Amino acid sequence: MIRFIFNVVLFSFFSLTVHAQETREELEKQRAALKKEMEQTQKLLNSNKAKTKESLVKWKLINDKLNLQNRLIENISKDINLLDNTISTNQREINRYNKLLDTLKEEYAKSMVYAYKNRNNYDFLSFIFSAASFNDAIKRIAYLKYYRDYREKQGENILRTQDLRRQKLNELGSIKEKKSEVLQIKDKEAAALETQKQEKDKIVSDLKKEGKELNNQLAAYKKQNAKVEKAIAAAIKKARDDANKAAMKKAKEDAAANLAASKNNTAPKTTNEKTTTPVKRTDPVKAPDNVLLNAGNIALNESFKKNRGLLPWPVDKGIPILHYGDNILPSGSRISVTGITVATDIGSNVKSVFDGVVSSVVFIEDMQVIIIQHGEYFSTYSNLGSVTVKTGQNVKTGQVIGKAAANLDGNGSIDLYINDAKGNDIDPEKWLKR
Repeated sequence: MIRFIFNVVLFSFFSLTVHAQETREELEKQRAALKKEMEQTQKLLNSNKAKTKESLVKWKLINDKLNLQNRLIENISKDINLLDNTISTNQREINRYNKLLDTLKEEYAKSMVYAYKNRNNYDFLSFIFSAASFNDAIKRIAYLKYYRDYREKQGENILRTQDLRRQKLNELGSIKEKKSEVLQIKDKEAAALETQKQEKDKIVSDLKKEGKELNNQLAAYKKQNAKVEKAIAAAIKKARDDANKAAMKKAKEDAAANLAASKNNTAPKTTNEKTTTPVKRTDPVKAPDNVLLNAGNIALNESFKKNRGLLPWPVDKGIPILHYGDNILPSGSRISVTGITVATDIGSNVKSVFDGVVSSVVFIEDMQVIIIQHGEYFSTYSNLGSVTVKTGQNVKTGQVIGKAAANLDGNGSIDLYINDAKGNDIDPEKWLKR
C-alpha cells in the first residue's frame, strides 16, 4: 500500500511538472513573437518621428504598439498565474512528501523496535523449529526473509522520498526566483505602457489641433476613394461585357457549326419514301450565366478561392492604417472604407497578391490604379506612383506591378481592394496572411 501511494505521488509530480513546463514554453514563444512585432512597429514609429508633422500613420502605429504592449502584459500575467499554480502545486507535493515520510518513518520505527525486541537468534530459531510441519517451517523462513527485505525497502523508500522532497524544495525556490524576475519584467512593461499612453495622448492632442486640415484630408480621401470604386465598377463591367461578347460569338459559331453538321448528316430519301419539309428551329443564342469563367480561368478561380487567408501582402514591409469597414479617427470622425490602406515607404515595390490578368490601368488625379482579374475575382492596387504592367498582361503571385506613392499626409501608402464578379466589396484582410 505504501509503495502504491509512493508511485502515485511520483507519477502526479512528473505529469504536472511536464504540463506546466509545456504551457510556459508556449507563453514564452508568444512573448518573443510579441516583442519582435513591437520592435518592428517601433522602427516604423521612429522613422515617422523624423517628420515634424503628426500624421494618421504615427497615430495608428502608437495605437498598434499600445495593443501589443497590453497583449505582452497579459501574456506576462498568464505566466505569473502559471508560476503561482506551479508554486501551489509544489507546496502541496512537499506537504504530501512530508506526510508520506512521517508514515514511512513511523512504520520503519515500529519494525525496528520489533526487530530489536526479537534480536536474539534463539528466538528466530525457536520460531522456525516450533513449526508443526516441514512445509510450515519453509513458510516461516520465507516470511522472515520477506520481513527483512521489507525493512530494507522501507529504508530505501524513505531515502527516495527525501530525495524527491529535496528536489521539490529546490524547484520551489527556483520557481519563486523566476516569478520574482517575471514580476520585475511586468513592472518594467507596465511603466513602458504608461509612457506610450502619454505619447499617444500627445499625438492625439496635436492631431486634434489640426482638425480642419484633417477634415479636408478626410473629404479628399473620400472623394478619391469614390473615384477608385467607380473605376473598379467600370473595369468589372467591361470585363463582363467583353466576356459576354466573346461567349455570344462562340455560342453563335457553335450553333452555326451544329446546323451545318445536321444538314450534312441528313440521309438520302428512297423512291418509296414520302418527302417532308424539314422544320427549322431558330432558338435564340444565349451566353452562359458565368461569363467571366471560361476554360482558361476556371482552375485559376478555384485556386484563388482555396487560397483565402493565405494570399501574400502587396508590400514586403508595411502596416495597415485603415481597415475594411468603419474606422474611427483621433478626432472621433468615422470613415467607411471598402478596402484597406497599408502604410509603407514611398517607392516600395507593390506586388500582385495572386496570378491573374491585368484588367485595367487607369489614372485618377495624381495616382495610378491597377485592377487585376483572378477569374471571378478582382484585386485593385491604388495610390501607385508608377506601374510596370499593362492592360491584358498576365501576372504571377508576388510579381512587382508598381511603386507606392505618397498619400495625402505625405507618407507612403497603398490601398488594396478585393471585389467579386458582381462588384461586391470583400474584406482583403480575410484573404491575406495574418
